[in-house]
Amino acid sequence: MIAKHQPPLMKKHSQTDLVSRLKSRKVLGVGGEDDDGEIHRSKISQVLGNEMKFTMKEPLGLRLWQFVSAVMFSVVAMMALIFPDQLYDVVFDKGGSESKISVRLYGGALLSISLIMWNVLYTAEKMVIRWTLLSEACYFAVQFIVTSITLLEVGLLPWGASLLLFSRGLFIIISVYYYYQLGLKPKKV
Repeated sequence: MIAKHQPPLMKKHSQTDLVSRLKSRKVLGVGGEDDDGEIHRSKISQVLGNEMKFTMKEPLGLRLWQFVSAVMFSVVAMMALIFPDQLYDVVFDKGGSESKISVRLYGGALLSISLIMWNVLYTAEKMVIRWTLLSEACYFAVQFIVTSITLLEVGLLPWGASLLLFSRGLFIIISVYYYYQLGLKPKKV
């Protein structure tokens, strides 16, 4: 028998062939942008996700503001629960013995909000922090409106109430600022 000499096998170098590589990546669904605008480098990162999108760059002073808010809510809640008459006197410059129960209820509500504030201080979830900032801004806005209407009905503007109105306006601005800062999409480098 005559042995036929086979021609040498020609290997296709698909990894070095640029067109072939691009076709393979397209079939795998890798390399193009997804719905979030991210470009995945491998199928593994596409399936597992990119952990960089879960890390957030916090605005400067956010954690300090959360701490100050939690302390402020806690202190005012304790004052309203323990010393309801004095808290009412500080704001409205007159005794309100008939409003003792309402001030204590207010203190209980503030204590509940302060517990939420203390727990959010330790979270890294962006949406939880944003919802807390939004609820804080809504609380300050409602308190600003209610205090303003009450002062218009009474016809007085005591020093304590004007300081309260100014501080609530400032707190609304700060809370809304951080709320919008956390809502911004991070810039890609």
